[in-house]
Amino acid sequence: MKSEKAVVVLSGGQDSTTCLAQAVRDYGRGNVACITFQYGQRHGAEVEVAKKIAALFGVTEHKIIGLDWYNQITTNALLDSGIAISKVDTAACPNTIVDGRNMMFLLVAAIYAKSLGIHDIITGVCETDFSGYPDCRDVFIKSCNVTLNLAMAYEFRVVTPLMFLTKAETWALAERLGVMQVVAEQTLTCYNGVAGSGCGTCPSCVLRQRGYEAYLKSKEA
Repeated sequence: MKSEKAVVVLSGGQDSTTCLAQAVRDYGRGNVACITFQYGQRHGAEVEVAKKIAALFGVTEHKIIGLDWYNQITTNALLDSGIAISKVDTAACPNTIVDGRNMMFLLVAAIYAKSLGIHDIITGVCETDFSGYPDCRDVFIKSCNVTLNLAMAYEFRVVTPLMFLTKAETWALAERLGVMQVVAEQTLTCYNGVAGSGCGTCPSCVLRQRGYEAYLKSKEA
């Protein structure tokens, strides 16, 4: 059973925006808080997008957390615009992987949630139709949930509404929630920082477009 309030990890992208829309429906906008991270990502414009989306959904409790030190301990194409985004055929995931990112996000989100007396933390990670990031897997989320509870002696519940949905099914969910246009036009999923349909070539845009096309095809069936 869900608690009365929730914290949504909001990046301003398709998945987290869809999760926010669902949270506002299920908990009520006055019972939802958002947390967004600025960690030196090349698509840093997503932070401003996240602010606008939170405001659009009437969420006034929105915390922006700076993790600009990330590129001091690791490097990848998402933290260094000088590295071309690529996906080697033999690699498990693109070179945009940021090691430990979701663990760090969930830790900070949990600290924030506890300060507000909130138990539910909602994140839009998905293992069904994704780029292969290990910290998007259900087994990781469940493990992290246990660790957070032990670390703070507090009963958190990490909720992943999209975990087993394809991108096409995520688009369908956005339509059912009545936020299809917002997700299609105002979110920023693109690694190159292009809002809406994006650049069309980065791994994130390819996944998004492929899912959208599959969603449209399913409507025709």
